Amino acid sequence: MSRLMRVGGEPLVATRELTAVSADGSRLHVEVYGPEGAPALVLAHGWTCSTLFWSAQIRALTGAGEYRVVVYDQRGHGRSPAVGRDGYSTDALADDLEAVLATALAPGERAVLAGHSMGGMTMMAAAGRPGFREHAAAVLLCSTGSSRLVAESLVLPMRAGRLRTRITRAVLGARAPMGPVTPLSKAMLKYGTMGPGASPERVAECARIVHACPRAARVAWSHVLADLDLAVGVRELTVPTAFIAGTADRLTPPVHAREIVAALPHSLGLTELTGVGHMTPVEAPEVVTAKLRELVNEYVAVPAAPAGPADSSEEKEQAV
Repeated sequence: MSRLMRVGGEPLVATRELTAVSADGSRLHVEVYGPEGAPALVLAHGWTCSTLFWSAQIRALTGAGEYRVVVYDQRGHGRSPAVGRDGYSTDALADDLEAVLATALAPGERAVLAGHSMGGMTMMAAAGRPGFREHAAAVLLCSTGSSRLVAESLVLPMRAGRLRTRITRAVLGARAPMGPVTPLSKAMLKYGTMGPGASPERVAECARIVHACPRAARVAWSHVLADLDLAVGVRELTVPTAFIAGTADRLTPPVHAREIVAALPHSLGLTELTGVGHMTPVEAPEVVTAKLRELVNEYVAVPAAPAGPADSSEEKEQAV
Protein backbone atom coordinates (compact mmCIF):
# COMPACT_ATOMS: atom_id res chain seq x y z
CA MET A 1 0.00 0.00 0.00
CA SER A 2 1.27 3.47 -0.85
CA ARG A 3 2.44 5.52 2.08
CA LEU A 4 0.48 8.60 3.04
CA MET A 5 2.61 11.72 3.37
CA ARG A 6 0.92 13.95 5.92
CA VAL A 7 3.54 16.62 6.53
CA GLY A 8 2.55 20.13 5.51
CA GLY A 9 -1.04 19.59 4.38
CA GLU A 10 -3.49 16.99 3.11
CA PRO A 11 -2.24 13.42 2.61
CA LEU A 12 -0.31 12.65 -0.55
CA VAL A 13 -0.50 9.15 -1.97
CA ALA A 14 2.41 7.83 -4.01
CA THR A 15 1.56 6.71 -7.51
CA ARG A 16 4.10 3.92 -7.16
CA GLU A 17 6.49 2.59 -4.52
CA LEU A 18 9.69 0.95 -5.73
CA THR A 19 12.78 -0.65 -4.25
CA ALA A 20 16.14 0.22 -5.74
CA VAL A 21 19.08 -2.10 -5.06
CA SER A 22 22.45 -0.39 -4.75
CA ALA A 23 25.85 -1.71 -5.81
CA ASP A 24 26.50 -3.32 -2.42
CA GLY A 25 23.04 -4.88 -2.23
CA SER A 26 21.55 -2.19 0.03
CA ARG A 27 17.84 -1.61 -0.57
CA LEU A 28 16.43 1.89 -0.99
CA HIS A 29 12.81 2.94 -0.60
CA VAL A 30 11.62 4.97 -3.61
CA GLU A 31 8.32 6.80 -4.12
CA VAL A 32 6.99 8.15 -7.42
CA TYR A 33 4.32 10.87 -7.61
CA GLY A 34 2.55 12.08 -10.73
CA PRO A 35 1.66 10.53 -14.08
CA GLU A 36 3.91 8.25 -16.09
CA GLY A 37 5.40 10.03 -19.06
CA ALA A 38 5.34 13.46 -17.44
CA PRO A 39 8.66 15.39 -17.20
CA ALA A 40 10.60 13.97 -14.27
CA LEU A 41 12.41 15.35 -11.24
CA VAL A 42 14.45 13.27 -8.76
CA LEU A 43 14.87 14.78 -5.28
CA ALA A 44 17.46 13.66 -2.71
CA HIS A 45 17.02 14.70 0.93
CA GLY A 46 19.70 15.59 3.44
CA TRP A 47 21.21 14.21 6.62
CA THR A 48 18.63 13.08 9.23
CA CYS A 49 15.69 13.72 6.87
CA SER A 50 13.49 11.54 4.64
CA THR A 51 11.16 11.69 1.66
CA LEU A 52 8.76 13.68 3.86
CA PHE A 53 11.14 16.62 3.59
CA TRP A 54 9.97 17.23 -0.01
CA SER A 55 6.23 17.23 0.75
CA ALA A 56 5.68 20.85 -0.32
CA GLN A 57 7.48 20.35 -3.62
CA ILE A 58 5.65 17.10 -4.37
CA ARG A 59 2.29 18.71 -3.67
CA ALA A 60 3.00 21.78 -5.80
CA LEU A 61 4.59 19.99 -8.75
CA THR A 62 2.21 17.04 -9.09
CA GLY A 63 -1.11 18.57 -8.07
CA ALA A 64 -2.11 19.37 -11.65
CA GLY A 65 -0.47 16.31 -13.17
CA GLU A 66 2.23 18.43 -14.85
CA TYR A 67 5.29 16.61 -13.57
CA ARG A 68 6.50 13.30 -12.16
CA VAL A 69 8.49 13.52 -8.92
CA VAL A 70 10.74 10.73 -7.65
CA VAL A 71 11.90 10.80 -4.03
CA TYR A 72 13.86 8.24 -2.05
CA ASP A 73 15.12 7.63 1.47
CA GLN A 74 18.90 7.77 1.75
CA ARG A 75 20.33 4.58 3.25
CA GLY A 76 19.61 4.34 6.97
CA HIS A 77 16.91 7.04 6.77
CA GLY A 78 13.15 6.71 6.56
CA ARG A 79 12.18 3.36 5.09
CA SER A 80 15.61 2.52 3.67
CA PRO A 81 17.30 0.00 5.99
CA ALA A 82 20.47 0.70 7.90
CA VAL A 83 23.71 -0.86 6.66
CA GLY A 84 26.92 -2.01 8.27
CA ARG A 85 29.52 0.41 9.58
CA ASP A 86 31.49 0.35 6.32
CA GLY A 87 28.39 1.05 4.22
CA TYR A 88 28.32 4.82 4.80
CA SER A 89 30.46 6.81 2.37
CA THR A 90 30.28 9.29 -0.47
CA ASP A 91 30.72 6.38 -2.87
CA ALA A 92 27.62 4.82 -1.33
CA LEU A 93 25.70 8.07 -1.90
CA ALA A 94 26.67 7.95 -5.58
CA ASP A 95 25.89 4.23 -5.90
CA ASP A 96 22.48 4.75 -4.35
CA LEU A 97 21.55 7.64 -6.63
CA GLU A 98 22.59 5.63 -9.69
CA ALA A 99 20.41 2.74 -8.49
CA VAL A 100 17.42 5.03 -7.96
CA LEU A 101 17.81 6.60 -11.40
CA ALA A 102 18.04 3.19 -13.06
CA THR A 103 14.99 1.94 -11.17
CA ALA A 104 12.67 4.93 -11.49
CA LEU A 105 13.56 6.32 -14.94
CA ALA A 106 13.49 4.78 -18.39
CA PRO A 107 16.83 4.14 -20.13
CA GLY A 108 18.12 7.45 -21.44
CA GLU A 109 15.34 9.46 -19.81
CA ARG A 110 16.51 12.92 -18.73
CA ALA A 111 15.37 14.54 -15.51
CA VAL A 112 16.09 17.46 -13.22
CA LEU A 113 17.98 16.24 -10.15
CA ALA A 114 17.89 18.20 -6.90
CA GLY A 115 19.61 17.67 -3.59
CA HIS A 116 19.37 19.38 -0.22
CA SER A 117 22.38 19.31 2.12
CA MET A 118 23.67 15.70 2.00
CA GLY A 119 21.43 15.26 -1.04
CA GLY A 120 23.44 17.98 -2.76
CA MET A 121 26.62 16.17 -1.77
CA THR A 122 25.09 13.09 -3.40
CA MET A 123 24.91 15.01 -6.69
CA MET A 124 28.56 16.02 -6.40
CA ALA A 125 29.64 12.47 -5.49
CA ALA A 126 27.76 10.99 -8.46
CA ALA A 127 28.56 13.69 -11.03
CA GLY A 128 31.16 11.64 -12.87
CA ARG A 129 29.17 8.41 -12.89
CA PRO A 130 27.70 7.00 -16.12
CA GLY A 131 24.23 6.71 -14.61
CA PHE A 132 24.24 10.32 -13.53
CA ARG A 133 25.39 11.54 -16.93
CA GLU A 134 22.77 9.41 -18.66
CA HIS A 135 19.86 10.92 -16.72
CA ALA A 136 20.83 14.38 -15.41
CA ALA A 137 19.51 17.22 -17.56
CA ALA A 138 20.06 19.91 -14.90
CA VAL A 139 20.72 20.07 -11.16
CA LEU A 140 19.52 22.18 -8.25
CA LEU A 141 21.70 22.31 -5.13
CA CYS A 142 20.12 23.56 -1.91
CA SER A 143 22.02 24.48 1.26
CA THR A 144 25.04 22.25 0.80
CA GLY A 145 28.82 22.19 0.78
CA SER A 146 31.66 20.18 -0.70
CA SER A 147 34.32 20.28 2.05
CA ARG A 148 35.33 21.83 5.41
CA LEU A 149 31.80 21.45 6.75
CA VAL A 150 32.84 21.28 10.39
CA ALA A 151 35.44 24.06 10.20
CA GLU A 152 33.01 26.47 8.50
CA SER A 153 29.95 25.59 10.60
CA LEU A 154 28.47 28.46 12.62
CA VAL A 155 26.35 26.30 14.92
CA LEU A 156 28.60 27.21 17.86
CA PRO A 157 28.87 30.98 18.52
CA MET A 158 32.66 30.86 18.88
CA ARG A 159 35.63 32.29 17.07
CA ALA A 160 36.75 30.08 14.16
CA GLY A 161 39.67 27.82 15.00
CA ARG A 162 40.70 24.39 16.19
CA LEU A 163 38.67 24.54 19.40
CA ARG A 164 35.42 25.39 17.62
CA THR A 165 36.08 22.73 14.99
CA ARG A 166 36.76 20.07 17.64
CA ILE A 167 33.65 20.91 19.66
CA THR A 168 31.45 21.17 16.55
CA ARG A 169 32.62 17.74 15.40
CA ALA A 170 31.69 16.30 18.80
CA VAL A 171 28.26 17.97 18.82
CA LEU A 172 27.30 16.91 15.31
CA GLY A 173 28.52 13.37 15.92
CA ALA A 174 26.97 12.98 19.37
CA ARG A 175 25.54 9.53 20.04
CA ALA A 176 22.87 10.77 22.45
CA PRO A 177 19.32 9.93 21.30
CA MET A 178 17.24 12.81 19.93
CA GLY A 179 14.33 11.90 22.19
CA PRO A 180 10.79 13.18 21.79
CA VAL A 181 9.90 16.45 20.10
CA THR A 182 9.54 19.04 22.87
CA PRO A 183 9.47 22.85 23.01
CA LEU A 184 13.15 22.80 24.00
CA SER A 185 14.18 20.43 21.21
CA LYS A 186 12.28 22.53 18.67
CA ALA A 187 14.00 25.68 19.91
CA MET A 188 17.40 23.98 19.59
CA LEU A 189 16.61 22.67 16.12
CA LYS A 190 15.43 26.09 14.98
CA TYR A 191 18.61 27.74 16.26
CA GLY A 192 20.89 25.23 14.58
CA THR A 193 19.12 24.63 11.28
CA MET A 194 16.53 27.31 10.51
CA GLY A 195 16.26 31.06 10.13
CA PRO A 196 14.98 33.31 12.92
CA GLY A 197 11.75 33.97 11.02
CA ALA A 198 10.82 30.31 10.50
CA SER A 199 7.21 29.74 11.55
CA PRO A 200 6.36 27.41 14.45
CA GLU A 201 4.56 25.10 12.01
CA ARG A 202 7.63 24.70 9.82
CA VAL A 203 9.92 24.24 12.81
CA ALA A 204 7.60 21.50 14.11
CA GLU A 205 7.55 19.91 10.65
CA CYS A 206 11.34 19.72 10.52
CA ALA A 207 11.54 18.49 14.12
CA ARG A 208 9.22 15.56 13.42
CA ILE A 209 11.32 14.53 10.43
CA VAL A 210 14.74 14.94 12.07
CA HIS A 211 13.77 13.26 15.35
CA ALA A 212 12.57 10.20 13.40
CA CYS A 213 16.06 9.55 12.00
CA PRO A 214 17.61 6.42 13.57
CA ARG A 215 20.53 7.27 15.82
CA ALA A 216 22.96 4.78 14.21
CA ALA A 217 22.49 6.28 10.74
CA ARG A 218 22.67 9.83 12.08
CA VAL A 219 26.01 9.16 13.78
CA ALA A 220 27.48 7.14 10.91
CA TRP A 221 26.69 9.83 8.35
CA SER A 222 28.01 12.57 10.65
CA HIS A 223 31.47 10.99 10.44
CA VAL A 224 31.30 10.93 6.64
CA LEU A 225 30.26 14.58 6.49
CA ALA A 226 32.95 15.66 8.95
CA ASP A 227 35.70 14.47 6.59
CA LEU A 228 33.96 15.38 3.33
CA ASP A 229 35.98 16.45 0.29
CA LEU A 230 34.01 16.58 -2.97
CA ALA A 231 35.94 19.31 -4.81
CA VAL A 232 36.55 16.93 -7.72
CA GLY A 233 32.83 16.17 -7.89
CA VAL A 234 32.01 19.87 -8.20
CA ARG A 235 34.26 20.15 -11.25
CA GLU A 236 32.61 17.07 -12.78
CA LEU A 237 29.14 18.56 -12.36
CA THR A 238 29.04 19.74 -15.96
CA VAL A 239 25.26 19.93 -16.45
CA PRO A 240 23.48 23.27 -15.90
CA THR A 241 23.42 23.74 -12.13
CA ALA A 242 21.59 26.26 -9.96
CA PHE A 243 22.14 26.90 -6.25
CA ILE A 244 19.80 28.13 -3.51
CA ALA A 245 21.18 29.08 -0.07
CA GLY A 246 19.96 30.88 3.02
CA THR A 247 21.98 33.73 4.45
CA ALA A 248 21.18 32.51 8.00
CA ASP A 249 22.39 28.93 7.37
CA ARG A 250 24.59 27.89 10.28
CA LEU A 251 25.29 24.32 9.09
CA THR A 252 26.45 25.13 5.56
CA PRO A 253 26.95 28.92 5.50
CA PRO A 254 26.79 30.73 2.14
CA VAL A 255 30.60 30.65 1.84
CA HIS A 256 30.14 27.07 0.60
CA ALA A 257 27.57 28.08 -1.99
CA ARG A 258 29.74 30.86 -3.35
CA GLU A 259 32.78 28.61 -3.66
CA ILE A 260 30.83 25.87 -5.39
CA VAL A 261 29.10 28.24 -7.80
CA ALA A 262 32.47 29.76 -8.72
CA ALA A 263 33.87 26.29 -9.49
CA LEU A 264 30.92 24.86 -11.43
CA PRO A 265 31.59 24.31 -15.14
CA HIS A 266 28.02 25.36 -16.06
CA SER A 267 26.67 27.54 -13.26
CA LEU A 268 23.17 29.00 -13.45
CA GLY A 269 23.92 31.27 -10.52
CA LEU A 270 23.23 31.50 -6.82
CA THR A 271 19.97 32.58 -5.22
CA GLU A 272 20.59 33.79 -1.66
CA LEU A 273 17.52 33.97 0.57
CA THR A 274 17.84 36.63 3.26
CA GLY A 275 17.11 35.37 6.77
CA VAL A 276 16.51 31.78 5.68
CA GLY A 277 18.41 28.97 7.37
CA HIS A 278 19.58 25.52 6.32
CA MET A 279 16.17 23.93 5.63
CA THR A 280 15.45 25.88 2.43
CA PRO A 281 12.90 23.48 0.85
CA VAL A 282 10.77 23.71 4.01
CA GLU A 283 11.50 27.32 4.99
CA ALA A 284 11.11 28.74 1.47
CA PRO A 285 9.12 26.09 -0.39
CA GLU A 286 7.74 28.45 -3.02
CA VAL A 287 11.22 29.60 -4.08
CA VAL A 288 12.59 26.06 -4.31
CA THR A 289 9.52 24.82 -6.18
CA ALA A 290 9.66 27.73 -8.63
CA LYS A 291 13.31 27.02 -9.41
CA LEU A 292 12.59 23.31 -9.94
CA ARG A 293 9.73 24.19 -12.27
CA GLU A 294 11.96 26.61 -14.18
CA LEU A 295 14.69 23.98 -14.61
CA VAL A 296 12.41 21.19 -15.78
CA ASN A 297 10.64 23.48 -18.24
CA GLU A 298 13.96 24.68 -19.63
CA TYR A 299 16.03 21.49 -19.71
CA VAL A 300 13.73 18.48 -19.85
CA ALA A 301 12.29 18.05 -23.32
CA VAL A 302 8.51 17.76 -23.49
CA PRO A 303 7.26 16.41 -26.82
CA ALA A 304 4.87 18.89 -28.40
CA ALA A 305 1.44 17.63 -29.34
CA PRO A 306 1.15 17.34 -33.12
CA ALA A 307 -0.87 20.17 -34.64
CA GLY A 308 -4.04 19.26 -36.48
CA PRO A 309 -4.65 20.35 -40.05
CA ALA A 310 -4.55 24.14 -40.36
CA ASP A 311 -4.24 24.46 -36.52
CA SER A 312 -1.35 26.92 -36.51
CA SER A 313 -1.71 30.56 -37.42
CA GLU A 314 0.95 30.05 -40.10
CA GLU A 315 -1.04 27.28 -41.73
CA LYS A 316 -4.19 29.37 -41.55
CA GLU A 317 -2.44 32.25 -43.28
CA GLN A 318 -1.23 29.91 -46.00
CA ALA A 319 -4.75 28.59 -46.46
CA VAL A 320 -6.24 32.04 -47.03
